[in-house]
Amino acid sequence: MCLRIGPRCHVSCSSLTLLNGSQIAWVDNIRYLGVYLKCFRYFSCCFDHAKRSFFRSCNAIFGKIGRSASEDTVLHLLKLKCLPCLLYALEACPVNRTDVQSLEFTVTRVLMKIFKTNSKDIVIECKRYFGFRDVDELITYKRKRAFLAAFNVNDNSICNVCKHAADRIIAVS
Repeated sequence: MCLRIGPRCHVSCSSLTLLNGSQIAWVDNIRYLGVYLKCFRYFSCCFDHAKRSFFRSCNAIFGKIGRSASEDTVLHLLKLKCLPCLLYALEACPVNRTDVQSLEFTVTRVLMKIFKTNSKDIVIECKRYFGFRDVDELITYKRKRAFLAAFNVNDNSICNVCKHAADRIIAVS
């Protein structure tokens, strides 16, 4: 499959034909190492599949334990089993403010179900009480910092070129 990224991303492209006569399809999304890249003006990822996977894993937990477990137990399972589905590879993907808000809303909807409320303010207070971090905080401070720290100690020559930028980001956070 082929995917086009850049200012002319939505312009029709000629078909590419292989030596055996088959053609390579032009697509809007490509899955690469579990991350969905999308056809856009700049390098961007699609998080719809991650959100579906997150909801699927949450529903699997709710299906097994129902309302019999405490909120603390459900939140612990959510942190361990569901959030990794949603946050997979976000430390290496470009994430803009709209993406973060969409991912945060996804988590908020599940927390509304757990706490049996439709109030965002109640969910914010419950998150604070149970020590449940915001998605933005998880991506920026926890995952990206760990990724850059591992990147910084790598001896690869390509990594060496970017070490100065990684040092600055680690120092800021």
